[in-house]
Amino acid sequence: MQVTNQTFVTEFFLLGFQNLQNFKIPFYLILLFSYIVATSGNLLIIYLVASNSNLRCPMYFFLTQLSISDILMTTNIVPNTLYIVWGKGGTMSFAGCLTQFYCLACSLASECLLLSIMAYDRFLAICKPLRYGTLMTTGTCINLASIMWLISFSTELIVTISIIQLQYCGPNVIDHFFCDSAPLLELSCSDTYFTELEIFTLGSLLTFSPLICIIISYLYIVLAVLRLSATRRRKAFSTCSSHLTVVSMFYGTLIGNYLLPIKGQSLTLSKFVSLLYTVMTPMINPIIYSLRNKDIKEAISKHFNKVHE
Repeated sequence: MQVTNQTFVTEFFLLGFQNLQNFKIPFYLILLFSYIVATSGNLLIIYLVASNSNLRCPMYFFLTQLSISDILMTTNIVPNTLYIVWGKGGTMSFAGCLTQFYCLACSLASECLLLSIMAYDRFLAICKPLRYGTLMTTGTCINLASIMWLISFSTELIVTISIIQLQYCGPNVIDHFFCDSAPLLELSCSDTYFTELEIFTLGSLLTFSPLICIIISYLYIVLAVLRLSATRRRKAFSTCSSHLTVVSMFYGTLIGNYLLPIKGQSLTLSKFVSLLYTVMTPMINPIIYSLRNKDIKEAISKHFNKVHE
C-alpha cells in the first residue's frame, strides 16, 4: 500500500475586497454604520413587539423571528468582514470557516421559510378573516416558528457535515469576504459531485418551495382584494406592501447571486451583490416595516415619549 504525504488545510485566508485602494476607510465606515443600524433596528423591533400589547399578534410575532434571523446573519458576517477590510484580508480557522458557513446558511434558510409563513399569515387574515383567530392561534405561531428553525438548523447541518467530510490538501485562499459553499468546494481535493448535488437539491427546496408558497398566497390575496371596496382594498394592500417589498429585495439579490451564471461575472460584482442580502437587507427590513406600518410607528412614538417624560 502506497502512502502519500498530504498537507491538510487548518485555516483559510479570505481576500475580501482587494481593489478598494483609497476607498478602504469610507467603505469600512459605511459597513460599520450599516451593521449598527441593522442590529439596533432589529433589536428595536423585537423590544417593541415584546413590550407593547397592541403588537402581540401573529404578524408581529413572525416579524420578531425575521429580526432574529437578520441579527444572526449580520453578526455572523459583518464583524469578521470589518477585520478583513481593515487588514486587506484575514485568516480564519477551518472550524471557524465552517461555523460561519453554517450560521449563514441557517439564517438564509430561515428567512426564506419565514417570508413564506408571513405570506400565509396575510392570506389567512385577508381571505379567511372570520376564521383567522382560530386558525392562527398563539400555539400555531409558536409551532410554525419552531418547525421553521428546526428545518433550517437540521438541513444546513446535513450540508455542513458533508462539506466537513471533504479533504482540503491544497490552496487555502478564498476570494470572498465570507466562507460560502462554492469557494469551499472549489478548494477541496475530494470528489465534490455528490456534495454539490446535495447542496443544489436542498438549496432549491429551501429557496423555491417558500417562493412558490408566497406567489400562491398573493394570487389568492389579489383575487380576494379585488372583490373589496376601494377603501378596504387600500387597507388590505397596505398590510402586504412591506412584506412584498422585503420579499422582492431578499429574493432578488439571493437569486441574482446564487442562480445567475458565475462564469463571466465579475468577482467584485458578486461580492457586492452578497453584501446586499447579508448587510443591506437586514438593515433595510426594520426601516421598511417601521415607515410603512402604522402600529410600529405608534409604538416607536409612545416609546420615545416615555423616554422624554
